[in-house]
Amino acid sequence: MSQLLLEKLNANTSTERLTALKEILSVKKEKPVRRENDANNHIHTIYSFSPYSPTKAAYYAYLAGLTSAGIMDHDSLSGAEEFKMATKLLGLGSTCGVEVRAKFNKGFGKINHPDQPDCIYMAAHGIPKQNLKKFNDYLAPYRKQRYLRDEKMCQLITEKYGKFGLELDFYKDVYPISKANEGGSITERHLLYALAIKLANRFGRTNQLVEFLGNDLKLEISSKIQGYLLDQQNPHFLYDLLGVLKADTKFFYIDADEEMPNAEEFVKFVKEMGAIPAYAYLGDVGNSVTGDKKTAKFEDSFLDELITELIKTGFLAIAYMPTRNTPKQLERIMGLCRANGLFEISGEDINSSRQKFDCPALAKPEFSHLIDSTWALIGHEHICSEKGIDYGMFSAKTIKETPSLAERISKFSAIGRNTIKL
Repeated sequence: MSQLLLEKLNANTSTERLTALKEILSVKKEKPVRRENDANNHIHTIYSFSPYSPTKAAYYAYLAGLTSAGIMDHDSLSGAEEFKMATKLLGLGSTCGVEVRAKFNKGFGKINHPDQPDCIYMAAHGIPKQNLKKFNDYLAPYRKQRYLRDEKMCQLITEKYGKFGLELDFYKDVYPISKANEGGSITERHLLYALAIKLANRFGRTNQLVEFLGNDLKLEISSKIQGYLLDQQNPHFLYDLLGVLKADTKFFYIDADEEMPNAEEFVKFVKEMGAIPAYAYLGDVGNSVTGDKKTAKFEDSFLDELITELIKTGFLAIAYMPTRNTPKQLERIMGLCRANGLFEISGEDINSSRQKFDCPALAKPEFSHLIDSTWALIGHEHICSEKGIDYGMFSAKTIKETPSLAERISKFSAIGRNTIKL
């Protein structure tokens, strides 16, 4: 497969990207080995922050052997339609979701957000196709509020780094590297990526860059990362540099406010759209399993109480990542889900070119239920799209007919698996 053709998967328009995918499939006859016991429902795209367009994300999920894939951008569903078309071309089951920060002032303080108390990361999973536009329109004002905060954070970065000749202008440096003009969001990572571009243009992949980061910006760099930054052939260079810069964000981070809906309001809206509101479990970080998290306390010390409040708020599911937590943490969160009748959703957060789309951990027997849950999620979205939200997995009609969550998961999983044959 030519590199040029692969690059077209990230072309400027969705039409060009989907055309490139059709061309690739017409010449690439050999199919990847299917990973039946694998799934990923949390793939970010260029419509929030990621090196992958919706089409390229779907293709890389396919190359990884996944039989299903789920799009999950921040505050935006602008890439959902393209993602659905790409996964259909690839014969993948698929789901559409969105991730937001929501106000959750219940006295817990810091919950699953590393920089801000009294707010949570949460998701809406399995959004029916007929409600994608309405849902995205609902998110539009929050995206605009986020841009205003982004602009102020750029000013704070300039205030600190201006003495080094590093200035960050939101509309000149950040906005153009996003998909905001197409309804995409702009995250803190966009700011750091724009800063990484400026550093790369000034220093290149040199010792001067490493010295500047350490001596002037006072950032710690391991020998491993130094090697990455000096590697002239490193295709992940800007993402590795972003990772270094990400270690110091407190000086410019401004608490989100107007860009966040109240959790109660958002959960209610998610249900009205026929989607499934899910809390994103993070868990305390000790020795980071994946090596990319600092030691920090999150929700583990009050997890039981938190789940009680989540249920009161109307949450129906917990989303978690099997590779991000210890076996003890995973055993606990799974047990709490079962005890409280919460749907379990898995997905590995993809927003960097170094990350892999597969999740080998899901092949372990203790996680096999997450594969069924994935297909049930796909079945839920499909049936809601085809027949209406009254036929969804958590509708009053369905719960009355099938009170048992386990039985509903089995029923909708069968529907989901059949979608890739339609």
